[in-house]
Amino acid sequence: MKKVVIMGAAGRDFHNFNVYFRDNSSYEVVAFTATQIPDIEDRKYPAALAGSLYPDGIPIHAEEELPSLIKEQNVDDVIFAYSDIFHEDVMHKSSIVMAAGASFMLLGPNDTMIKSKRPLVSVCAVRTGCGKSQTSRKIALLLKKQGKKVVVIRHPMPYGDLEKQKVQRFATYQDMIKHECTIEEMEEYEPHINEGIIVYAGVDYAAILEEAEKEADIILWDGGNNDTSFYKADLEIVVVDPHRPGHELKYFPGELNFRRADVLVINKMGTAKQENIDLVMKNILSFNPGATVIRANSPITVSEGQDIAGKTVLVIEDGPTLTHGEMPYGAGIIAAEKYGALKIVDPRPYAVGSIKSTFKKFSHLDRVLPAMGYGKAQMDELAETINKVECDIVIGATPIDLPRLLKTNKKILRVTYDLEEIGTPDLREVLKKFQ
Repeated sequence: MKKVVIMGAAGRDFHNFNVYFRDNSSYEVVAFTATQIPDIEDRKYPAALAGSLYPDGIPIHAEEELPSLIKEQNVDDVIFAYSDIFHEDVMHKSSIVMAAGASFMLLGPNDTMIKSKRPLVSVCAVRTGCGKSQTSRKIALLLKKQGKKVVVIRHPMPYGDLEKQKVQRFATYQDMIKHECTIEEMEEYEPHINEGIIVYAGVDYAAILEEAEKEADIILWDGGNNDTSFYKADLEIVVVDPHRPGHELKYFPGELNFRRADVLVINKMGTAKQENIDLVMKNILSFNPGATVIRANSPITVSEGQDIAGKTVLVIEDGPTLTHGEMPYGAGIIAAEKYGALKIVDPRPYAVGSIKSTFKKFSHLDRVLPAMGYGKAQMDELAETINKVECDIVIGATPIDLPRLLKTNKKILRVTYDLEEIGTPDLREVLKKFQ
């Protein structure tokens, strides 16, 4: 029996365990390690989810403890199982593991993708923040217009009680309250719910699929953090960002998605430099020439945009786009410039608690406040930071209605953005096979 540690971030790691290791008596998973997401370590993957081979559950440690875990537990193999990471950094992780004596391994699609009984479309991306969410929303609505009962299965964000989160179903706003969703979860679930589309998520994606299939004509995998799909798709759609040209070949597993895609959506073309668009197209022709290419924008609107002109503004952006995605700006900055803001405030001097720690960790952020909200305490710190900032108005560019979640002393104008294809082919055309 080989001893294994799984390196993760509370998502892909649990899935790989469930589908490959849980009932596999050839391996003993002695620990998970965690990174990227706060407050995951020092817990356990519960016995109720871990199966009969793990009656005491499996401990979750901080990734910094990995070398000592390998030596103390005589670990044979370390499985790398998280996403949105620079290729060079993957090999740094590998070197750390092998220097401690263990083998470094990756599990591929054949070992981790589950086959559905229903037709399945997957939507993934090459980086966090490419515009995958608005692409997924557009696809869900197009399939719905075809008369299909669409059920979305969202990439995991299990940051709470893992046992309770085994299978989660979201059909109403109250369901998000019941499941104590973080801001990041609400950003992904709420837009689908608003369109009457049911969303499933959780921890055990075989059990989730079984439930979703009971009420779906077609399944839509809504990926996250540029991870690969947990399911075998009948159509793989991948979103590319010309604001980060070349990243489609530099990050794991974004390059995997890029090379596998049946359809590549080049998003945000209207705000990208032509030379960046040209580089993305060159890479498509070189590394996935058989893919169907859809050109698209994500036009930005603010219902009261005229109130921005001449004002000092605080810009709040989608958290993962700025942190994991390494973007220094997002739709909020573009909206501030589009509507004529006089000044964009640097929020760093006003940050408190974990928000201050976020700025310290992600030093490229100097004009935007990431919408961090991994639990009530952090949401409170986000609201306190907003209240302290000296500005006239706040621009909120997350996919949710922030004023409904946060009590602040400032008016927050909401930025909205939806996918808009340019010419043909378009999504309607590539989805005809499911009619």
